Amino acid sequence: MPRRESAVWSRFAGIYDRFMKKDMDAYRIMIDRMTGMLGPDEKVLEVATGTGLIALGLSEHLKQIDAVDFSSGMIDAAKKKAREKGASNICFGAQDAYALSFPASSFDAVIIANTLHIMPEPEKALGEVGRVLKPGGKLIAPTFVHAGSRKAAFLSRLMSITGFRAYHKWTEQSYQAFLGKNGFTVVDAALLNASFPLAYVVAERT
Repeated sequence: MPRRESAVWSRFAGIYDRFMKKDMDAYRIMIDRMTGMLGPDEKVLEVATGTGLIALGLSEHLKQIDAVDFSSGMIDAAKKKAREKGASNICFGAQDAYALSFPASSFDAVIIANTLHIMPEPEKALGEVGRVLKPGGKLIAPTFVHAGSRKAAFLSRLMSITGFRAYHKWTEQSYQAFLGKNGFTVVDAALLNASFPLAYVVAERT
């Protein structure tokens, strides 16, 4: 991903949790749903973990979770939160979603939340997710869907001024179609209330 965008997110790391506070009800629902479907012994990777909101939420349920982000500033913030919580079973690291370092077929599940729509080339990230997932592995990819919402369109334009650009403005249906074109079959979906409509989607590698 572009270095400019990594720098933008690193500058934002210190206030990210305050910014996301308005969506924490939706995040709690997502974490509950993930906890219900992930076994404690499963190998799980979170791509674009940010400050570790989801990884930390799952840490008490899983024996171990790997969590990566392109922004070193976000990873530093996530590590600090993990130390404060005493969560020693999360392996945080700075990595590019377009070129993950993990071997093929390493994980039972990969989480990539609220990120694909802000990636210039999300198909590259999905290609890497498909590579590191085991056959039949689960992709958990909740994503804000902007298309068709006037509020979302306004907020998206406002955020773009600060450097946070949404490259893709999907509907719930077009987002699922995008996943299908990139090697995944949707097996569960729900639309959650958040600052933008939030499409919670679980898919399997095909």
